Amino acid sequence: MPLYNRRSELAPPPAPAPLGLAELLGYVRLALQQQLADSYWVVAEVSDLTLPRFAGAHCYLTLTEQTIDGRGTPLKAQARATLWSQRYQQLAPTFERATGQPLRTGLKLLLRVQVRFHEQYGLNLDVVAIDPSYTVGELALLRLKTLRLLEEKGLLERQKQLMLPLAPQRLAVISSPTAAGFQDFVQQLQEAPYDFALTLFPAIMQGDGSPASIRAALDGVRARRGQFDAVVLIRGGGSRTDLLAFDEYGLAAAVGAFPLPVLTGIGHERDEALVDLTAHRALKTPTAVAAFLVERLAHLEAAVLGLGEQVVAVARRQLSQGHARLDQLSGRSRYAAHRQLDAAREALRARAHQATLAPREQLRQLAVGLGRFRHQLPRAARRTLAREQRGLRQRGRVLLRRFGRHHQRRREALLRQRYQLQLAVERQLHRAELRLCRLVPASAPSVVGKASGTPSPHQPGT
Repeated sequence: MPLYNRRSELAPPPAPAPLGLAELLGYVRLALQQQLADSYWVVAEVSDLTLPRFAGAHCYLTLTEQTIDGRGTPLKAQARATLWSQRYQQLAPTFERATGQPLRTGLKLLLRVQVRFHEQYGLNLDVVAIDPSYTVGELALLRLKTLRLLEEKGLLERQKQLMLPLAPQRLAVISSPTAAGFQDFVQQLQEAPYDFALTLFPAIMQGDGSPASIRAALDGVRARRGQFDAVVLIRGGGSRTDLLAFDEYGLAAAVGAFPLPVLTGIGHERDEALVDLTAHRALKTPTAVAAFLVERLAHLEAAVLGLGEQVVAVARRQLSQGHARLDQLSGRSRYAAHRQLDAAREALRARAHQATLAPREQLRQLAVGLGRFRHQLPRAARRTLAREQRGLRQRGRVLLRRFGRHHQRRREALLRQRYQLQLAVERQLHRAELRLCRLVPASAPSVVGKASGTPSPHQPGT
């Protein structure tokens, strides 16, 4: 018999009856209603947004928040939210008037929400209010004041009035040398078929010291501005807080007043800093800046090649026209030269003919006169002699000797006169031959010889 009574084994409690899913979710809804307050202010970012497509429709949002749990693991919280039609018509216009922009994805909002749970649709947040001042925030208000101050001083348009060179290849780059955006920028330029001369001016691109560091880099570029075509200010993407340095007034003003065109590639697609507004041209990313520079050179190359082809075509056309014009002028010149030569030949023949006719006629007349004079002179002399002889006979023998001497002197005088007359005729003939030689060209020696070499049959001998 055992010393102790054996305890009877306790029967296990009966298992609870299983709950239906609707009943369990009903418990959850009741627990949430009992444990949670009527509404809460929540800070979240809009990751997805479905706007009403027609009047009376609702607005649906997806709210997210990136956080870290207790073990340091990144955690992304996400919930659906609804702006019912009536509240949307009240809150959306108010939010847009206060912030200057409509509701969109990427905005970080401060919303007052009510937690709602439905057995069929699950957890949902009903948005009952939106605080626009949070979205605008102190930084946004300061940014707006800074923007107005830059506009008043004309710094928003000063850079845009500068002329960016057609082929900016000498670039002063302001960036962090270890930044991924800078590496992407350099790699894309190296892959391009064009040569770029990059000079890095390192600067701190994030944090409180970033504006002063970038301004110092700008001062370094300013001292060597003759060596560069443009300045490139690049930084990779980051959160909105990481990019606050580029909204600083001093940095934006320094960029706006810089003497060289400044190209910016800061942040992601949705980021637009004040430096972007004061720069000559703002591009979204560093790779976008590199693509812009490469594309500009490509356009310039295409334009130069096109102009070169046009120049070649115009030169060929002008050369062809010049050749045709030259051939035409050459033909006209040859024709005109032949005409002038023929006219000159005819004129020369006419003048030569006239030049030979006049001396010949003169020589003929002189020869006739000389012949007549040769025939008349002895007859006259004989008549005179006969008269003198008759006179002398009449005077007597007393004057015979005296008459003889006188007759002798008279005869000598006549002979001398004859000689001088012949000499004068020969001189005139010689002068006529000289004039004829001057008038008749060397090609007609026969004419000259005929005119001067053969004496006339009526010409007396020398």
